[in-house]
Amino acid sequence: MTLSLPISDAANDLLSRSPFALLTAMLLDQQVPLEKAFSSPYELAQRLGHEPTPDEIAGYDPDALAALFSERPALHRFPKAMAARVQELARQIVERYDGDASQVWTTAADGAELAARLAMLPGFGAYKAQITMALLGKQLGVRPDGWREAAGRFGEEGSHYSVADITDGASLAAVREHKKQAKAAAKAQP
Repeated sequence: MTLSLPISDAANDLLSRSPFALLTAMLLDQQVPLEKAFSSPYELAQRLGHEPTPDEIAGYDPDALAALFSERPALHRFPKAMAARVQELARQIVERYDGDASQVWTTAADGAELAARLAMLPGFGAYKAQITMALLGKQLGVRPDGWREAAGRFGEEGSHYSVADITDGASLAAVREHKKQAKAAAKAQP
């Protein structure tokens, strides 16, 4: 299965076949447009001249990695901080999952365990873990028992809440409209 996010085909292909790239994109998906967050793993690979492994990023010189993230156009609004988080993500994948990011989900007993594992990753937490679970389940066929329940409302079939629901221009517009309405409702709260 290949993602169809509003990014280049090459970036979608990388995210679809590289669990580490996908987790990196999810980590970067904060305080930047989703197009930026989900394109950045591909841009990082372009800057390195190859697809990086968790082992490589875990052992990369932190200043050199920050420089790669900061090179214009920067890979994130906060390139140095995000370079450090991506490096910590890589370290955890190396230490906990033998350097194989897919083991985060392939070795999880069920949706609840997968949600807990995702929530422990740097920069994730419970909310982002649910969105990641929904993306994995809805678009990449990763469906351990109980995945929809563990993904909460993001796992609902036919929803348009997050990146997990974006498959084309219409679904992108629906997700953006939902976010716009949610933001307006939050502003209206006293």
